[in-house]
Parts: sequence; C-alpha cells; structure tokens
Amino acid sequence: METKKVWFVTGASKGLGLALVKRLLNEGYKVAATSRNAQALREEVGFAGDQFLPLQVDLGSDHSVGEAVDQIIGRFGTIDVVVNNAGYGQLGTLEELSDAEARENFDVNVFGILNVIRKVMPLFREKRAGSFFNISSIAGFMGTFPGWGIYNATKFAVAGLTEALSAETKSMSISATIVYPGYFKTNFLLQGSMRTAAHPIAAYKEARELEVIHNEQIVGNQPGDPQKAAEALIRVAEMDIKPLHLFLGSDAFGMAHSKIGMLQSDLDAFENVSKSTDY
Repeated sequence: METKKVWFVTGASKGLGLALVKRLLNEGYKVAATSRNAQALREEVGFAGDQFLPLQVDLGSDHSVGEAVDQIIGRFGTIDVVVNNAGYGQLGTLEELSDAEARENFDVNVFGILNVIRKVMPLFREKRAGSFFNISSIAGFMGTFPGWGIYNATKFAVAGLTEALSAETKSMSISATIVYPGYFKTNFLLQGSMRTAAHPIAAYKEARELEVIHNEQIVGNQPGDPQKAAEALIRVAEMDIKPLHLFLGSDAFGMAHSKIGMLQSDLDAFENVSKSTDY
C-alpha cells in the first residue's frame, strides 16, 4: 500500500499555497501549513481532520520555524516535501524604496526560506531523502519589469540559493526545485500581498505605467489557474527525477524563452569582447 508523503507548505492562507493545501488534503496527504494566524488558516482551508496541522509561524524567526518543524515531526513523524511559498510583492523603483522597505522584502522572501531550509535539512540529511520546492517567480528569471527591482532581486536570490542547494544535497538524494509561476488568478496583486513605495517619484514614467497596467488590465485577467498549479506541483513531487527549473503557466514559459533569446543574442553579439579578457 502506498504511503502518502507529508507536506510542509508555508504561506498557505491564500493564493497558490491555499489551493495546494486544499488539493493535498483532498487527495489524502498529511499537510502542515503556516500562516500568521493558525485559526484563520484552519477556517480558510475548511478541514478539521488529523491530516491537517495549521501552524502560526513567524518565518523570520529561526526559533519560531524550529518549533514548527518540531511540531510537524511530533504529529506526523517526518516531512517529505517542503514548499517555500510565503512571500509578498514590493513595488517601487530602486531609487524610491527605502533601505527598510527593501530589507523587509528580503527578510520575508529570502531569509524566511533560509530559516526553513536550515531547520528541515537535519531531518532530510538523516533520512537521505526529501524535496524542496522554492517558489520564485518569472520575475526571478526575467527582471525587465520597471518598478519591480527589489521584488525581482528577492526572487533571483531564491533561484540562486536553490541552485546551490540542489548541488549541495545531490549526493544525499535530496532534490531542490525552483518554481517560476507566471500570472495566476489569485489575490497576489491585491492589497495585503502587494506593497507600493511609501514615497513614489512621479518622474518614473515606465514604472507608473506598469502599475496602471497591473491595476486596470492584469488583475482579474491572469491566465493561470491555481488549481492546475497545485496539480502540477503534486505531479512533479511524485516523480523520481524532478526538475531544477519548473516554469508554471504559458506566460512564464513564453517569457523564459524570451529571456533565453536575449541572452543568446548578447552572447553572440559580444563574443569577441567576452573572450578578449583571457591571458
């Protein structure tokens, strides 16, 4: 009889995280999930069985994350799959955003993931098995979005640390996958998941125009279905060989190919300059 994996999902109170948790529970998996309010998470998920462990966790606190991991192991005995999904969007050009605004975005989007990895890895090392799915964004692969620089930087950081993690844990049979979602029909672009610069500068025409496009054209018209994203993650988690890079959504897939084309163009155009620096 197949033993269902134990999943640990952060940032599960809305969006892709919520869709994933509901799908997992519906399919009989054991799920631990985090939010800033455990009771609100329980009500949002609408599942009262022993297979679900909602946790109120401060992902920025190494101690809080450690306590959560201990609770999961105490309840379910192990963890098999970790989905580092918690995060928020920070809009604002590089000049507009304060050091505090930028650091807070990194604290949640990057250092929260590092806290989870550090606390879960001893278990994964001991059993020489486990999977990480770190949620980046297509903005963590293609960064040419004016007014999204700091958010892009956090998601590029997620991609970079995950690539390193995959290499560091290869001999332990532990996998690490970077997930690059495109636009999904969630509340990510709404208040609470998206913050704007406290002191915007009107001169940044391109950034202001992109904000209007998101507010007036993209919200409500995102092509991605979060239910299908959840299905895709579960399907990949059950594969013996998992990808290092996983793009979700036809828009993300297309933008990835566009970025690869731009890279190839620059490599070809400036090959002589690139190679001119060798001894």
